[in-house]
Amino acid sequence: MRRFTLALPPVNIVDHEGIIQSSRNELLHLAWPMLVAQLAVIGNGVIDTAMAGRLSTLDLAAVGVAASIQVTIVMALSGILFALPPIIATHHGAQQSERVGHEVRQSLWIALVLTVIAILLLRYPEPFIALADLQPTVEAKVRAYLDASAWGVPAALAFRLFIGFSTGIGQPRPVMLFNLLSLGLKVPLNAWFMYGGLGIPALGGPGCAVASSVDAWLMAGLAWIWCLRQTEYASYRLELHLPRPDTPTLTAFLKLGIPIGLTFLADVTAFTFMALFIARLGPTVSAAHQIAANLAVLAFMVPLSLGNATAILAGKALGAGNPAQARQVCLVGIRTGLSFGVGLSLLLWFSAEQIAALYSPDLEVRKVAVPLIWWVAGYHLCDALQVVAVNSLRGYRKSTVPMIIYTVTLWGIGLGGGYILGLTDLLGEARGATGFWIAGAGSLAIVGLLVAYYLDAVSKEVIEIQDRQTLNTA
Repeated sequence: MRRFTLALPPVNIVDHEGIIQSSRNELLHLAWPMLVAQLAVIGNGVIDTAMAGRLSTLDLAAVGVAASIQVTIVMALSGILFALPPIIATHHGAQQSERVGHEVRQSLWIALVLTVIAILLLRYPEPFIALADLQPTVEAKVRAYLDASAWGVPAALAFRLFIGFSTGIGQPRPVMLFNLLSLGLKVPLNAWFMYGGLGIPALGGPGCAVASSVDAWLMAGLAWIWCLRQTEYASYRLELHLPRPDTPTLTAFLKLGIPIGLTFLADVTAFTFMALFIARLGPTVSAAHQIAANLAVLAFMVPLSLGNATAILAGKALGAGNPAQARQVCLVGIRTGLSFGVGLSLLLWFSAEQIAALYSPDLEVRKVAVPLIWWVAGYHLCDALQVVAVNSLRGYRKSTVPMIIYTVTLWGIGLGGGYILGLTDLLGEARGATGFWIAGAGSLAIVGLLVAYYLDAVSKEVIEIQDRQTLNTA
């Protein structure tokens, strides 16, 4: 039976510490622009939540529910495109520039199909609306938000391809700069569409979605125009037109991407369906949950950036034929993610009241939100372990086993357990929103341990295979 350990292989102490420090420096050098870029993206959600909360509790609740549905649909589908960075990183590590360009061009076909599916689901969200059992006034705003979001999907997925390409070749800074530009435009665009002006009627909470769609088209256009004009990228032979489909390339992409997408579906729905079920408890509780959920997502960006960087560096090392370095990067990534996770969890725990006050002036909303934020602190620590580990596995092109782990654990223990604890009296008095966060944290802890164990086994196996091949060759 394999023993799971986060320890690196024994080497000379001086070399051991030097190698770890070198790996950590490389990881952080790649991760920090990703973190800034992802925080900028989440900043858009924070702005929506804060501005909707200042508008009214009703608008805050509607934006929270609508954003949960929108994220469920778009992230589950665009999650398939998350296969692009590790695939590109492997070719980049093997110095196959033309192959990198080929993968990007072929991914246009996948993005096109995903766009059609996403638009249809956003325009006809009846199954999601039924789950939330919304008040008529909230439902009207939710539908308006989702209709507006649908128009931004093509641009969002086009920008997702740009992100996958840039990060896959180890160039995350352009992504960071474009996301910061997007963040800078969000407040004035939100104000324009939410409050009206210059011929635009006041749209209230749904105006956030209109602003996001306009922002997405601006960023996708600017990003690809910039990319195609960079002479240093000429070797990748990028072209913005649909090439002839290459069946082997698309099959390999989907073999990795579909399990990633389904993993995202399990992860995102376990999280966002919380909002739909909690919406049954009324606008005040729903608004408080939206604050806690927003904080959980914001904190999640730190380990996510480390996980993405770890996947790229691991894929690059594997492409270069160095599985020992790939394993080392993964272990350092997990250690670093947990270190940051402890710091963020403590910050959330001790600043819960102050944070709630920043989000809403409503005393009742803040009263409900504070204990939820305390649970977010524990939830985040578990989140930090699982996201670095699962992204590391994508560097190894392993996505099927994590998909099974996520689906069974997050839906069964997380969402199912949350429903039992939060909305029923099967295990005592119903705990409301708190019950969902308790079950969510527990399910993430189990996922993190299982995925980390699988990563340990996979990384050791790849090294053993290379060692056997070396011995046979000798």
